[in-house]
Amino acid sequence: MRIRPLAADALIAVALTSVAVLLGQEAASQGWSSLDAPAYALVALVNLPLAVRSKAPVAVCCFVHLVWFCYVSAGYWPVVNTFGPMLAVYTVASLRPVRTSVAWAAVMAGIWIYAGVVSHTDSMQSVVGQALVFPAVLWRFGATARRASELARRLRAEQAERARREVAEERGRIARELHDVVAHHMSVISVQAGLAGFVFDSDRDTARGALATISGTSAEALEELRRMLWVLRASEEDGVPATPMPGLARLGEMVERVRAGGIRIELRVEGTARPLPPGVELCAYRVVQEALTNVLKHAPGARADVELHYGQRQLEVAVTNDGEGVIPDKLRSGGGHGLIGMRERAKLYGGRVDIGPRSEGGFAVRMTLPTSTQAVREGEDTSG
Repeated sequence: MRIRPLAADALIAVALTSVAVLLGQEAASQGWSSLDAPAYALVALVNLPLAVRSKAPVAVCCFVHLVWFCYVSAGYWPVVNTFGPMLAVYTVASLRPVRTSVAWAAVMAGIWIYAGVVSHTDSMQSVVGQALVFPAVLWRFGATARRASELARRLRAEQAERARREVAEERGRIARELHDVVAHHMSVISVQAGLAGFVFDSDRDTARGALATISGTSAEALEELRRMLWVLRASEEDGVPATPMPGLARLGEMVERVRAGGIRIELRVEGTARPLPPGVELCAYRVVQEALTNVLKHAPGARADVELHYGQRQLEVAVTNDGEGVIPDKLRSGGGHGLIGMRERAKLYGGRVDIGPRSEGGFAVRMTLPTSTQAVREGEDTSG
């Protein structure tokens, strides 16, 4: 069970008061007069205020030293009431600036020497040594505790700021995922809906095919959105494995869907296809999806080529079209949220994307993503 700081301070104050009372009973055996009722009252006034030392350290320290000075001036055994002032000085040093804490350490040293003077001790050199060493040690410990506390607060602030940045980055990633999922499927649906409306009276078979494509595409869009929400909600505590995000194995399905939208498209794979880390596959899949979506939007009727090249240490992806249709200025300049998302995805996995018009006409998106044996192994372990 965790004790609250105020309760802990109260327990410490009661403990110090009890120790002082028990020690006061030994005053006569040490050659001092026995403590009477006023002395025990002063003992209580020195120690009990320490219960609120964390709330008002300077005020408590001032009150404690004032009562201690009165106690010493009354001729009682000084040792009985030394513990309270020592803790008060430590508290000020641990919670307040150096200038304030040094001043109160000096006040404690002064009263300590004053106690030696009024008691007419024969070992004044020992008293002076104690008056210099004890406050200095307490101040040092308190200052060290204050610096440690400041470092801890700074660390918590940095961790909170890092957490806020990670949340912002995650929101950006989710926004890009939603853009990729929705934009592609809605572009296909829009094209097919236009085709169905155009041939509805003249070519019922084509209209039915377009409506079937709309039905399948909308169902797939809902499935991908549902899968994304599942990933976001799933946690290790749930113990439920999340459905994997789409990868290059589903690239053929995407090509067929875009081809049904009226785009002449060809998919070519060079090299030996092999398992890649899920993040790399998802990155390549989304970039191809975004590039084909732009073809549907801005170059309807164009011919497009999708090429995958599996190299020894990298994956190369290229999506080109022959330029039939108008390519907006923002695509020529590499602008637009989708193209920004492509670059961000590639950058995340250490790759690069080249986007721009081709010299022979049309538009091209080329991406290179590094792969490694270690990354593949980690991806297989994660998916397994």
